[in-house]
Amino acid sequence: MELMIEGFKKAIAMIESGDPEIFAITFLTLRVSFTSMLVSAIIGLPVGMLLGLSRFKGRKLLLVFINIGMGLPPVVAGLWITMLLWRSGPLGQFSLLYTPTAIVMAQVLVSLPIVTGLTCSAFQQISGKMLMQIRALGATKWQTVFLLLKETRIAIMAAIMAAFGRVIAEVGAAMMVGGNIQGDTRILTTSIVMEVSKGNFDVALALSFIIMAVALLITATLTFLQQRKRLT
Repeated sequence: MELMIEGFKKAIAMIESGDPEIFAITFLTLRVSFTSMLVSAIIGLPVGMLLGLSRFKGRKLLLVFINIGMGLPPVVAGLWITMLLWRSGPLGQFSLLYTPTAIVMAQVLVSLPIVTGLTCSAFQQISGKMLMQIRALGATKWQTVFLLLKETRIAIMAAIMAAFGRVIAEVGAAMMVGGNIQGDTRILTTSIVMEVSKGNFDVALALSFIIMAVALLITATLTFLQQRKRLT
């Protein structure tokens, strides 16, 4: 308990002192997490919507792989991205390994199935009668999409929050593809692992309090947006 208190005090001291390294690590953590979440949303929402509303050959098999991907171990994702970005790999010529871009790629790989799968589940619950009513009212394709997104807003926000929770807490893949390089690819989770390995448990606890505070603030904001009353 005493160590927890010391870690909390150290976290406050780090923030109050304006430690540039801490702020740089936190900013990079937020940058890669938000980028990963944005890419996953841009790809996963329309794909999930398509899978939820349409029926085609091979759809069930595709859903099986998406559901498997929701539980993909981060270290496996890191290994795949590492192989992809090796010098002898398909994307090796771009020298992306051990860069923030590589971390984003690994985080997208673990978060995209979550957004896609949960969005698909949300749209599968839309009744056929509602779709028929929308078509009967003469809604255009984009108006239909807007109405359906509005109808499933709560579920979609839940999918985005789940994806955010996965990427901001991710450490295995980030360590493998990013290398935890100071001033370049070091984020909060990899910093915690490093400090624990060095025996600096007070610093590791301080960093854990910082990442929990960041996650709490962002999740609370997303929850507020999810639960706010619809404008009439």
